[in-house]
Amino acid sequence: MKLEEKKFLVFGTGISGISAAELLTDHGISVVLYDGNDKLTESEIRAKSEKLKSVDIVLGDLPEELMHRIDVAVLSPGVPVDLLTVENMRRQGVDIWGEIELAWIFEKGRVLAITGTNGKTTTTSLLGAIMERAVPKTQIVGNIGIPYTSVVGRTEPDSVTVAEISSFQLETIHTFCPEVTAILNITPDHLNRHHTMENYTKTKLRITENQGKDQVCVLNYEDPILQEFAGQIAAKLVFFSSQSQLDEGIYLDGENIVWAFGGQREHVCSVKDLNLIGRHNYENVMAAVAMALVSGAPMNIIREALISFTAVAHRIEYVVTKRGVRFYNDSKGTNPDAAIQAVRAMEWPTLLIGGGYDKNSEYGEWIDAFEGKVKKLVLLGATRQKIKDTAIQHGYPKEDIILVESLQDAVKVCYENAQEGDAVLLSPACASWGMFQNYEQRGEMFKEMARALQES
Repeated sequence: MKLEEKKFLVFGTGISGISAAELLTDHGISVVLYDGNDKLTESEIRAKSEKLKSVDIVLGDLPEELMHRIDVAVLSPGVPVDLLTVENMRRQGVDIWGEIELAWIFEKGRVLAITGTNGKTTTTSLLGAIMERAVPKTQIVGNIGIPYTSVVGRTEPDSVTVAEISSFQLETIHTFCPEVTAILNITPDHLNRHHTMENYTKTKLRITENQGKDQVCVLNYEDPILQEFAGQIAAKLVFFSSQSQLDEGIYLDGENIVWAFGGQREHVCSVKDLNLIGRHNYENVMAAVAMALVSGAPMNIIREALISFTAVAHRIEYVVTKRGVRFYNDSKGTNPDAAIQAVRAMEWPTLLIGGGYDKNSEYGEWIDAFEGKVKKLVLLGATRQKIKDTAIQHGYPKEDIILVESLQDAVKVCYENAQEGDAVLLSPACASWGMFQNYEQRGEMFKEMARALQES
């Protein structure tokens, strides 16, 4: 395809859309930047980048005549593929791409890509830290907060791109084919977007659809959905497991992580050497190590990176200890399964802050995971009553549930009820929308509030 002969429309004016438009203009390709929000102004959008000076900007309803002139529409991840405007474009014969597909067209080096419901950011960050030591020309991109399109122009034949890929981004791939992929796990999430678990699962699995026998896919041996799917993958499979000893792959043997390959077994490290806590994090480590090893990273470099790596911000992140009470920020725990992992990682009696935007999740398994560890459940946001009702139905003591209006109230209530040796954990099991701009803002506010608490 000769891109310079195509007329592109970039749908969305956030960081992803702006980066996609910049990439196209850098290559002299005609582009229209579009956003359905008619409250935006051209001037504020153009102010985001000097490269947008010559780009046509359309806001509000998409004109019918413009739709007939478009060859390719590049959707930002936040734009649903079943939006009426998108469906109309598709009916007009417009090719629907996403930012990942656009960037892939310009990629010159190797790509290692990670998806899954939970653990993506930690695994991507760790793999990036390993590969940066092994391959100087390494960059970390994707759902981790750096648009792929913003850096793909710097790739070279000897460079490595480590990418975190979300289900929203996988909806719009076509030729994207990483050298190594990993699917960490699949549990219910984003059902308000994908509508059914079947759709969500199929979307996650798309990360492997263009891989063949020359590529590698790393899978969680203990995930039943991935076990079922494994036989359909054309790529070479490498498994990781936190519960089973594998003849081939990487697994947890007591406190030791072991790499089994070609009939040999090699000790990678002890979990006591890591700065991460929780079995789910050991799984993230194993996935990253497996991807690094099959990509040619030396074991000594991998070990150095593992020992120095610390928790990603907002993912079971230690904040502060006040009056003998530990505070942990797990604001990125935006669904019940992620929040379950955070609770399981706590080694102390825990006062748990939960609640937020409702993504049509169910909270029963989360409540069941408390197992006597959660001494107070402090709830806020749109889901607080739904979670309270579920907790009572699952036998959690009604008197230990506290409803609050704000995050500040939640931190205050937890501190007042905590004793020395307890932990306060923000792990909401819900998205942040409605009360906060994003989970990062929620986590930063929690950290500021915890650090400001008086010890006297």
